[in-house]
Amino acid sequence: MRPRTAFRVGLVLLVAALAAYPAVGTGYGVRAMLQIFMWVALAASWNLISGLTGYVSFGHVAFFGAGAYTGAILITSAGWSWPAAALAGGLGACVVALVIGYPCLRLKGPYFAIAMLGLNEVLRALVSYFEGLTGGGNGISLPTLEATVPVYYAMGVAAAAVTLLAYLVITSRFGLRLMTIREDEVAAEAMGIDTARHKLYAFLLSAAGPGIVGALAARDQGYIEPISVFPLATTITMIVMVLFGGKGTVWGPVLGAVVLFVSQELVWARFPYLHQLLFGSIIVAVVLLMPRGVLGLLQQKYHLPRTI
Repeated sequence: MRPRTAFRVGLVLLVAALAAYPAVGTGYGVRAMLQIFMWVALAASWNLISGLTGYVSFGHVAFFGAGAYTGAILITSAGWSWPAAALAGGLGACVVALVIGYPCLRLKGPYFAIAMLGLNEVLRALVSYFEGLTGGGNGISLPTLEATVPVYYAMGVAAAAVTLLAYLVITSRFGLRLMTIREDEVAAEAMGIDTARHKLYAFLLSAAGPGIVGALAARDQGYIEPISVFPLATTITMIVMVLFGGKGTVWGPVLGAVVLFVSQELVWARFPYLHQLLFGSIIVAVVLLMPRGVLGLLQQKYHLPRTI
């Protein structure tokens, strides 16, 4: 069997196993897999803009929070079903990205990163200010959800969709142009690439996933408030997962999300008071020893295709 065929067969079997897992898995296992799906979607979304164009975003959690509040408000105030509210959360995040993307993407290097970090703080302040709509510091309580399994499947579909989107982008001319921008934006413009338009499109695509995932997370948790949905640690975790797996690759964010989430859970279980120190040390060691990530290192050493 050819390696590509074997990979596809293995992927189909994995999807089938994940689909059947809620019927045989424990409650903790289902929730852990749900969290892994969430991190896969978040990391792959961040990779679409930062991994491909080189514009490092420190405020991507803002789209997660925008989606969470959009979904929560539509569920509690408008009576929407949670699947429709989740899709609306993705649309709401895209609207935010469209509003701030055009001016912010004209910035380069650390200025863009700082601007995105400021966006996160601005949205958190706005959510806290408009108490009549968002509940302010008191947050929003959602109706009790009878089971986590439907959200498990929805989160799994979101993770698969973002990964598929990454594959389609990376293997397209659009993806090649984004990577050209990453390597040398001035040269890309000299080649006739409309860099502003391509960056904006990538920015919009990277915002949709966190918006949908944020609304699903709000539905699953049943309660949100500004501090819980706009933490900087969420963006940092996305970045680390992508750097570990390999930025600019299809499966790097997936590998990083799975390995780092499982490692964090194992370290926390064995060393409840030292897990942050140990986990941080592992991250620093990996980033220093493998700056291109696991898949990036394998691509460089074995000349693997960029679709990996």
